[in-house]
Amino acid sequence: MNNHRSAHTRKALLPSVLRSALVLLCFTPLFAHAADVDASRLPESIPEGTRLVFGDQNEKVQTLLKASGHEEKLGFEIEYANFRGGPAILEAFRAGALDIATVGSTPPIQAQVAGEDLPIVAAAQSSEPAYGLAVSPDAKVTSLKALKGTKIAYAEGTARQPFVLKALREGGLGRKDVTLVPLRVDDFVDALRTGQVDVAALTEPHFSRYIGEGPDRQERHIPFGEHAVLPRELTFLYASAKSLKDEAKAAAIVSLVKHWIAANQWAEAHPEDWAKAFYVDRHGLSPQEARRIIAAQGKVRFPALEDLIAGQQADIDLLHEVGDIPSRLDARDEFDLRFDPVIARSLKAEETADVR
Repeated sequence: MNNHRSAHTRKALLPSVLRSALVLLCFTPLFAHAADVDASRLPESIPEGTRLVFGDQNEKVQTLLKASGHEEKLGFEIEYANFRGGPAILEAFRAGALDIATVGSTPPIQAQVAGEDLPIVAAAQSSEPAYGLAVSPDAKVTSLKALKGTKIAYAEGTARQPFVLKALREGGLGRKDVTLVPLRVDDFVDALRTGQVDVAALTEPHFSRYIGEGPDRQERHIPFGEHAVLPRELTFLYASAKSLKDEAKAAAIVSLVKHWIAANQWAEAHPEDWAKAFYVDRHGLSPQEARRIIAAQGKVRFPALEDLIAGQQADIDLLHEVGDIPSRLDARDEFDLRFDPVIARSLKAEETADVR
């Protein structure tokens, strides 16, 4: 977990006691957001001195907000804490150290299982798969069917969990056909290099850094044609219910949702600037690697939360079916649908700005 300072934000170290391991407990779910969307309005007036602590991953959102110029427009102080993977973020929420964070599809499910009230307030969905399936140097895996008999990195509580299960299903396989190796996301690359696992789902920039530019580049990942059937990348913003009940913080979260959408749209409209800011300057990739990643990322859209409930329910059902969560939950309870009008207004504002 890393923190960064800038002229426009105030940063402070979060407690160092946070650990990435998470023991999930099963409680009666606390969520009631979808059913109560008319129960209260969302405030939009941000008092002076309001501050949010944001759980980032790979320093992506902080880089995005700075590079796009939207950090200066937020209207509140923002503090970033950097994580790798949803379990560590969930633990930080449970410790009361975060107001809002960016995660994949599975952490909100695990939060619901653990009885944590962390409603989803916005989402970004790519037209391309969420991960690249990287292969160990000594493994020969050239298709999803060829996953049979392999050792696959498995990070419970992250979006890689259902991604791997769906990859197996698309290959006509099940859990019994492979060995799922429980690992932290931080350990995936080392596990590949040492042969502890044969395959791991990596996100950018770690995927491109792992496969490299050498002559064996194509052998270090399952062909991209095989990825076409796999789940699209889905990024959620989810927030502490306690923060949403605080009028000042709730107003700041509304502003953050608006500017997060606008900043993502800026990145799509300015791919060279975004590639340089994030992949080259922040993560040290070559301009050539950065351009290739940007070209492969596809288009991003910002769906209404209501439209994402069915897909989230399918993930819940899959995880319950294989025994990874103890009960079948209701996905509707994970969403704060009061934010759908905020998302719609944000998209309309950007469209109007484009016309101008």
